[in-house]
Amino acid sequence: MNLIDSDAVIDDIQRGTTGTGAISIITLLEILRGVDEEKRRRVKELLEQNYEVYRIDNDVILLTCSLYNQVKTEGKPIPDADLIIAATAISKGSALVTGDRHFQRLTKYGLKLVPRR
Repeated sequence: MNLIDSDAVIDDIQRGTTGTGAISIITLLEILRGVDEEKRRRVKELLEQNYEVYRIDNDVILLTCSLYNQVKTEGKPIPDADLIIAATAISKGSALVTGDRHFQRLTKYGLKLVPRR
């Protein structure tokens, strides 16, 4: 099952469609923080009905730390939220559907990418 990044989910919402696959708990948070408070609960329910939500577990935590150290060594940081999303995809064996280019730097660590439609 593909893991869908925030940009792809937002595009689907703006088109009035929903995709299939899974989202990270981080993606859920990124989307909900931009939703008006009175609509937030309903949007959360709709997202949880249409996508499997992957939570942060020990594998994700440890892999996020490893990725963080790798990109820190390279001197080109990637936002923590995106490292968590990448670690989630890798640990679940999922490809990440995204339009964010900085994820390409993580393919050498096992991240599989699917271009956004």
